[in-house]
Amino acid sequence: MRLTSKGRYAVRAMLDLTANSNGNPVRLQEISQRQNISLHYLEQLFRKLRNGQAVKSVRGPGGGYVLARSMDQITVKDVLNCVGENINPAKDIVGTESNTSNSVEYHLSRNYFSNLALIMKEYLETTTLGDLMRKAKDIEIVPQANVTDFAQTPTQTESVASSVIRNSPIGEINQ
Repeated sequence: MRLTSKGRYAVRAMLDLTANSNGNPVRLQEISQRQNISLHYLEQLFRKLRNGQAVKSVRGPGGGYVLARSMDQITVKDVLNCVGENINPAKDIVGTESNTSNSVEYHLSRNYFSNLALIMKEYLETTTLGDLMRKAKDIEIVPQANVTDFAQTPTQTESVASSVIRNSPIGEINQ
């Protein structure tokens, strides 16, 4: 199971579009600059998002992209599916007939990862762009320049970054 940059960038770009649209089209160049994502890469992602009916393109002067549905109707799972992201941790555990085993350990691990996949699917299906946008006001962003000013060693930097993440209401999982 691995969420690739494709999925992470798609979610970030969709959140940027949601935050900056106000019903008006947003140009990919603006998203590219704000999110520091290659314009060429965004064009590829938004082609997939448009084909998946998550966004609509608006042509002409003042054109760009808008959400195809309300932010409360687009889930994180929708975005990930549009760009072809597969986050099912159980997809490889079943294997082929030659790789399967009739051992207790095989069945326990297969069932465990199948259950994990169900939990992840439910979490992604029940979290919308709107949910994330409403949580955005509770997140304190520490500029990267400040993080390096406070920390002189990598461990200190990780500690500062970790405390910012732990105080974040999104994900709500402390490590």
